[in-house]
Amino acid sequence: MLRLATIVAFVGLLAPAPASAQSPSTTGNPISSSIKVLWSNAKKNLVESADQMPESNFAFKPVDTVRSFGAILAHVAGANYVFCSAALGEKSPHAEDDFEKSATTKDAIVKALRESLAYCDKAYDALTDQSATAMIEMPFGVPSSPRATALMANTGHLQEHYGNLVTYFRIKGMVPPSSRGQ
Repeated sequence: MLRLATIVAFVGLLAPAPASAQSPSTTGNPISSSIKVLWSNAKKNLVESADQMPESNFAFKPVDTVRSFGAILAHVAGANYVFCSAALGEKSPHAEDDFEKSATTKDAIVKALRESLAYCDKAYDALTDQSATAMIEMPFGVPSSPRATALMANTGHLQEHYGNLVTYFRIKGMVPPSSRGQ
């Protein structure tokens, strides 16, 4: 449990929340509450990014060897299902690359993203400090780990790709969601 708390604290340092963000519960389930706050912040940045970027820029990529803006969001949507289905103890309803292959318009990509986030909300909403420690089968060939690991990895994955999107916004001369109002 101490190791899990250390990991949660470390992830929190890597993904600082804006001053207006929720703060973790100080009683009851502080570890799972912290994970939920990080999830909420990451989710907000992705949704706002999808909404903010015009459809004409969804095909934008800085160089040919990276995913387009829209492909990043489609990739995140698929990966959300893989990580969160593991946390829920279910078979994933979608493969990681399903939406990269099938969603080609802003509307389709945003729909896939929002549905994947709603699916993940079930896993995060159900998380308690006790359930966070339950060993589960992990995706992507990772050995069995505590449930919290799948959810923290998912949130980290969102933050990783949000970092990509920030670069795309800046290249296009736009202010990314997390920097607006600052």
